Amino acid sequence: MLSAKPWKPDLVLRLLLGMFASISLGIIIVHGLESDEIGLGGESSKWLTFIVGTLSFHGMSFVLINIFLREHEIGWAAAFGFNAPRLGRALLLAAIVGFAVLPIAASLNHLSMQVLHWLEIKAELQQAVQTLQTTVSLSQKLYFGIVAICVAPAVEELLFRGILYPTIKQRGYKRFALWSTSLFFAAIHANLMTFVPLTFLALILTLLYETTDNILAPVLAHSLFNAANFFWLVSGLPVG
Repeated sequence: MLSAKPWKPDLVLRLLLGMFASISLGIIIVHGLESDEIGLGGESSKWLTFIVGTLSFHGMSFVLINIFLREHEIGWAAAFGFNAPRLGRALLLAAIVGFAVLPIAASLNHLSMQVLHWLEIKAELQQAVQTLQTTVSLSQKLYFGIVAICVAPAVEELLFRGILYPTIKQRGYKRFALWSTSLFFAAIHANLMTFVPLTFLALILTLLYETTDNILAPVLAHSLFNAANFFWLVSGLPVG
């Protein structure tokens, strides 16, 4: 069972506002570089957006979470259960979950495509996926892979499962915490086709964190999930 966390709502709100400000600044920078004066466009524009996005969200998240922990006077290990007992069991369970959710998420993704088609709504891939599909540079693929497999799972699990979920849950809203953070997680990816499968993934990752009390478990499961999808895309196989 997940141990109690000392998260103060006002500091959580400050963390979210800081992240919102950082993401907004990133958007402003991208629009500025795409202006007529500079004239970046095409594939350069896509990669610029991706790089600035990862720095403004994932990069700044590490900085802001570190400040958040210092304000609570707690270390990373104690905050997120790095030193929780039965680490091997937690990681084994995470590996099983990471691969087990793949076929279910794929089925939900296909179902979402069918529903969007029935509603006459164009099913578009995530912008990050479109960027990867048009990439030919090995260095760019390597950068994308590191972000998708290592950086994004760590940041997103720390934020959604490690901080937001227990903050809401400990206020007496366990079910609301589970569903609200899972829906929020899916929503930030800004893609209708992946909304349902990502909500499902988030629900499973939250329950995994509850079971193991170690954030490394959902991070590993998330990382394996992303790795499988990354190598599928790199292989050139069709999506959906």
